[in-house]
Amino acid sequence: MTAPPQADALLEALRANLHVLNELAVRYEVETDPGRADGGPSITCLEDVRRLLGEEMGALCQEQVRVLLLDRRNRVVGQRTIYQGNAFSAIVRPAEVLRPAVVEGVPHLIVAHNHPSADPSPSPQDIQVTKELVQAAELLGLKLLDHVVIGGDEAVSLKDHGVL
Repeated sequence: MTAPPQADALLEALRANLHVLNELAVRYEVETDPGRADGGPSITCLEDVRRLLGEEMGALCQEQVRVLLLDRRNRVVGQRTIYQGNAFSAIVRPAEVLRPAVVEGVPHLIVAHNHPSADPSPSPQDIQVTKELVQAAELLGLKLLDHVVIGGDEAVSLKDHGVL
């Protein structure tokens, strides 16, 4: 069964303008995923993030930045890989980190990235990026709950270090 030519053209136009539709949905507070489940595990502490991401991210040989999307009860409703860097760094732009939270309509998020060196100590750049993310999130009505650095089997919370 094939759709009429007009339907194909309409679907193609919608696909080509998906970013516009997402922006309209956000601006007019349209629920973009009404069938979303109640959420996954609840994140209440650094250990919860380490348990969820630590094994996989701790073994990576390149830096990777991920965002955990959380509902109002801090349950994980999504996880997005934002950047795949190299063995030494991943450049981070706040707009791209926060975009999934805006598109998905979630109020809270946690940023996590790994250090392939297995040393989870936050770098000065990690601290600076976190401060920028906090400010940008506030402007968008989002709450950055933590920025977690994973190195090998260990993880460090920038919230626990007083950066947030």
